[in-house]
Amino acid sequence: MVSSLAGSASITAKPALKPQGNALNATDIEPGDPSPNETSKWDPGLTERVMGWLRPLIKGYHRAEVRGLESFPPGGALVVANHSGGLFAMDVPVFATGFYEQFGYERPVYTLSHDVIFTGPTGEFFRRTGFIRASHENADEALRSGGVVVVFPGGDYDVYRPTLTENVIDFDGRTGYVRAAINAGVPIVPAVAIGGQESQLYLSRGMGLAKALRLDKLMRVKILPISVGFPFGLSAVLPVNVPLPTKIVMQVLEPIDVLSQFGEEPDIDAVDAHVRRVMQKALDGLAKERRFPVIG
Repeated sequence: MVSSLAGSASITAKPALKPQGNALNATDIEPGDPSPNETSKWDPGLTERVMGWLRPLIKGYHRAEVRGLESFPPGGALVVANHSGGLFAMDVPVFATGFYEQFGYERPVYTLSHDVIFTGPTGEFFRRTGFIRASHENADEALRSGGVVVVFPGGDYDVYRPTLTENVIDFDGRTGYVRAAINAGVPIVPAVAIGGQESQLYLSRGMGLAKALRLDKLMRVKILPISVGFPFGLSAVLPVNVPLPTKIVMQVLEPIDVLSQFGEEPDIDAVDAHVRRVMQKALDGLAKERRFPVIG
């Protein structure tokens, strides 16, 4: 649940968007004042201990691999990735364990997160392990400080995509991540993962069902995902099924220097199309390698 709360945050070019989809799963980054010293709360010692606790799940249960980190650039970088796994999305833990194994704990990995995880007694824990509120200002501060910021532009729309389109890159038209990279002067590092969407059989985002139940009016919820999983079978978020032990492989791609490749005044849509194109090509390659669902 934690990774889903945090990992579905996305940067949007549209101003002041409200939370979409499952309120516990996604939000677009909204303009506003950054939380004071939020990025400075990162605690490398605690983060290292947490990675130690997560490693058996990531390396054992999901047999995760992270490839391509040898080309990861120094300094600040915006990792733009597809998002998989519904409530139990493992993309952030998979990337973070691989990144910290490769580079150690001198450079933080920040995850743009929904406000809800900062409420209550666990809020400070999340801040100290790299979770920051999803805002343009926090993203900019984290990137300019030399941190690595992970963003999933597709957010909830992506994480609940039907199984029939599990290997399709679709950000639902969200391009704000491009402007975030330009503003901070950092490269975009595309990353694609396969396997996470095999944790259940995802039938539909349930957008029509959410509208019929007036959830968009009552709770600003536009998605009510329908899936089949273990042990309860059919689910519309509830009952919560256990994710299958699917093998997850993540490929980190070559960094994209937006200004160098697209000029001083880049066309945002053209950059977004290029990013999605290279991601789709890489995801197609991972799909060809995969022999069986779940097993890998």
